[in-house]
Amino acid sequence: MTHFITQNRATEAESVVPFDLAQFVTRFQLQAPEATPSSRFLRQAAVLVPIIRRREPTLLLTRRAANLRTHAGQVAFPGGAADPEDRSLIATALREAYEEVAIPSSRVQVLGTLPSQDSVSGFQVTPVIGLLPPDLTLKAQADEVAAVFEMPLREAFALHRYHSLEFERENRQHRVYLRSYQHQWVWGLTATIIRQLALQVADS
Repeated sequence: MTHFITQNRATEAESVVPFDLAQFVTRFQLQAPEATPSSRFLRQAAVLVPIIRRREPTLLLTRRAANLRTHAGQVAFPGGAADPEDRSLIATALREAYEEVAIPSSRVQVLGTLPSQDSVSGFQVTPVIGLLPPDLTLKAQADEVAAVFEMPLREAFALHRYHSLEFERENRQHRVYLRSYQHQWVWGLTATIIRQLALQVADS
């Protein structure tokens, strides 16, 4: 079953000086990170990190359905495990984004990828950065997605708003980042990817 989602859109007047999306794209492409070797011990997965081309650009985020077996109710990017039919991990991210929130792959301008991150659920996750037009009508797959919302890119990149926690799992120390935004908690792998992207395009 699918249903339409009314997005929580950032207001156009949130900032006097708009976020410079052209500069962001240039920095991302000029400071491209090195690819991470694929792990033989972890399943491959990918997420789409969708940036909407508004006057004040935003990140598109989802809140996972409460009935999912893993990461239920958490804020996430659209994505999932690679299928054998996927030509690449970019194809995985685009396929999953279409399945979860009906983003057509033809409307995504893929900028590239970030180094993969290992998840606590046993996946090696590759973030795929893509630009979206502001006129998309999203339709969430209710079995997987409970809500869709946007966070201004400027706000997402405010690194001082992220807090870190350390915990031990299977005799290894792990650090997790978290922050709140409009009654939503953004944490774990999603927060790590956002911080990774912010640092990637930061002034050198």
